[in-house]
Amino acid sequence: MKIGSLSLRSDRPAIMGILNVTPDSFSDGGASFAPEDAVSNALRMAEAGADIIDVGGESTRPGAEPVADDEEIGRILPVIRGIRGSSDIPISIDTTKSSVARAAIDAGADMINDISAGRFDASMFPLAAESGVPICLMHMKGTPRTMQLGPTYEDVMAEIGSFLRESIGMAVRAGVARDAVVVDPGIGFGKTAGHNVEILRRLAELSSLGSPVLVGASRKSFIGKILDVKVNQRLEGTLAAVAASIRGGAHILRVHDVAAVRRFVEMYLALSS
Repeated sequence: MKIGSLSLRSDRPAIMGILNVTPDSFSDGGASFAPEDAVSNALRMAEAGADIIDVGGESTRPGAEPVADDEEIGRILPVIRGIRGSSDIPISIDTTKSSVARAAIDAGADMINDISAGRFDASMFPLAAESGVPICLMHMKGTPRTMQLGPTYEDVMAEIGSFLRESIGMAVRAGVARDAVVVDPGIGFGKTAGHNVEILRRLAELSSLGSPVLVGASRKSFIGKILDVKVNQRLEGTLAAVAASIRGGAHILRVHDVAAVRRFVEMYLALSS
């Protein structure tokens, strides 16, 4: 699969740097809210070793309220234009709205990252098919506002696999190329700490779907719960989750701490070869 100028590899995961153009994201809300700050942070991540920049204009933290289309577009457009004017690094747009995705693609974005797997907006799959950009489909129970209200599963990986298989089928039936689909098990989206640990332990099971796998465990609350640390003290836990993700066959690692993760990945791969 190609994402802009990037070709995904099976032997080396790509690093996706998180750029939240929001005032209220769980970890870095406000740090990139001003467009000039967001562009500078994106370029710093690219210099630190990011392979992709994931731009989001709406917080999806537990309990988050939705943002209007126009407001979300107003947040992300100057940032994507600014990044694209200074770098050819692939850009992903993190949104559930086809209008936002279309505006982002028109401004230079190379990928759609949809936490709803196309289920919140019926026009998302037709847009992905028309534009030809890859789309990432994530598993989530409920919505960001409700997803952490007592999530339960009989077999978390079986249910995630079934959901993602069905989502891939929906995308393909809408005209999305089969080799343009990425899947994400949705760490922290409608899962307890125990569920998240089990997902990382059994991540390799998702290889049966035949799509590249994206994992976003960076700084998530399950790390804080296990280690009893605040959000700004979760780097070591994040790196452990990165190790489990690589072991499980992840193709894309969505992270906040790009430089540290890049160094960790290089060392992990050197020791594993």
